[in-house]
Amino acid sequence: MGRHFARQLLERGAAKVYAGARRAESIDLPGVEAVRLDITDPASVAAAARIASDATVLINNAGVATFENLVHGSEDAIRQEMETNFFGTLNMVRAFAPVLGANGGGAVLNMLSALSWYSPGGAHAYSAAKAASWSLTNGVRLELAAQGTQVVGLHVAGVDTDMLAGVEADKSDPADIVRAALDGIESGALEVVADQRTAAIKAVLNAEPGVMYPELASA
Repeated sequence: MGRHFARQLLERGAAKVYAGARRAESIDLPGVEAVRLDITDPASVAAAARIASDATVLINNAGVATFENLVHGSEDAIRQEMETNFFGTLNMVRAFAPVLGANGGGAVLNMLSALSWYSPGGAHAYSAAKAASWSLTNGVRLELAAQGTQVVGLHVAGVDTDMLAGVEADKSDPADIVRAALDGIESGALEVVADQRTAAIKAVLNAEPGVMYPELASA
C-alpha cells in the first residue's frame, strides 16, 4: 500500500514525497525520500516529523494484523495490535499536527478497515484496534478542525497486500484503494468507503447485532 501511495502522489504532482519504514533501505522508489520510522517509538516519530517539516499531507498506513482473538489469544499480540494500530497512529498525529498547522492545515489520512465496524472470527484483536483507530480519527478530526486540517478515515475490506498474503479472501487492488483515498483527500471528504463489502457492513451498523452476526441467533 505504501508504495502505491508514494507512486500515485508523485504521479499527481507532489513536489516531495517522504516514505517511512523501519528499514529505510527497503524503500527503492525513485523520487521518494526514505525516512527510518518506527511508529511505536516516540523518538523515531519525533525525528521523522523534524525531517518532514514541510509536510502538508500525512498518510498513516502502517499497521499490523496478528490474527488473534481476545479471550484466548496471546495478550502480547493483542497489545501489539493496540500499540501499532492505535497508539502508533496517535503518535504520528500528535507529532505531525503542529507541522501541518504551520504549513497551512493540510490533511491526515488514517488507514482504517471494514473491521473497524465488524469482528470476524480469528481477528478480533485487529477489529478492536481498528475500532479504536476509527474513534481516534473522529476525535482528532474535531480537535484539528480549528487549524484547518482535514482528517480522513479510509475504510476498506481485504486488499491484496503483504499483510494478507496467503489469506484466502476477496481482495481489492491496492492501486484502486489508494486512488479512491487520494481522490477523497482532493475532494475534501472526511471518510472514504472504498469497496462494496465495506459499504454493506456500514449500512447495517444501526441494526440489531443478530443481523451482522447471524450465528448469535443459534447460539
